[in-house]
Amino acid sequence: MSEGPPRAIASPCVMVCAVDGESGLCLGCFRTLKEIAGWRALSDAERAAVMADLPSRRGRIDPVKLGG
Repeated sequence: MSEGPPRAIASPCVMVCAVDGESGLCLGCFRTLKEIAGWRALSDAERAAVMADLPSRRGRIDPVKLGG
């Protein structure tokens, strides 16, 4: 018996998919390619840990690449 539609997986994706060659991070969401590719397979706790780390990753990218 089904419990309704599957729950949506929270994602930081902002549909700006371009990886910075220097840092290896997406310029939109600041995740690595490995994190992006495996996002659906991560547990809720693992995704929460990545999400908590994302704001600090912004500083690893040259501000010029972020339009600043």
